[in-house]
Amino acid sequence: MQVIAEVALLVLNIAWWIVIVGVILSWLIAFNVIDTRNQFVAQVADMFYRMTEPIYRPIRNFLPNMGGIDFSPLIVLILIFALQRIIVVYVLAPTYY
Repeated sequence: MQVIAEVALLVLNIAWWIVIVGVILSWLIAFNVIDTRNQFVAQVADMFYRMTEPIYRPIRNFLPNMGGIDFSPLIVLILIFALQRIIVVYVLAPTYY
């Protein structure tokens, strides 16, 4: 059981960093720091969009329209953090009876 929990923590940690890098990349594109006309940048941006959009879409459908502000990455990061804490506290922590 401990091995499964540690693999789950690793997957959640990777998902955390994918969301963070995707958000930073979207900011860089939005503020014209990097140009999506560059083929490499466009492919990387598309890769991160394809990895994160299936996670964001149900949250965006649930959240009300906030104008131009997208809170779905923040909600995903909070959910990842909560899942990590649940795994650490309830699965990996030693139990004393």
